[in-house]
Amino acid sequence: MGLTVHDAPSTPDTFATSTAPRDVVRRQYLASAAGDLTALRATLAPDVEWTEMAGFPLAGTYRTPEGVTAAVMEKLGQDWDGWTAHDDTYVVDGENVTVLARYTAVNKATGRPIDVRVAHHFVVRGGLIVRFEQFVDTAKVRDAMTA
Repeated sequence: MGLTVHDAPSTPDTFATSTAPRDVVRRQYLASAAGDLTALRATLAPDVEWTEMAGFPLAGTYRTPEGVTAAVMEKLGQDWDGWTAHDDTYVVDGENVTVLARYTAVNKATGRPIDVRVAHHFVVRGGLIVRFEQFVDTAKVRDAMTA
């Protein structure tokens, strides 16, 4: 498969049901930004492996859609105001989707904001995310968590 860079999803009438890896990943970002954990879980395979980078506050690998949302998204919502992953560049190679993005949020305990670049690697099979790996400057996130 050839490497492609995409900046727009499929047509609006096919996006919601598309199994194209880029569209599945984009739906995951939209669900996350909207706080719609049901829609987010719908993008994840039952045996998903979701890895938050070593050094990140939630470092580790989580499995199952419910496990991912409970251990990652719900925990981020408890500790941060407005946690958002702003996806901007997609690089697609078959089932592999790499997304360049930016995290923004304000830590609830310290009131300190973050604005940090991040890269996410997804593997999408059969219209579902089967694997996720995060790459981020963990020091910037941790700095915002310390007074």
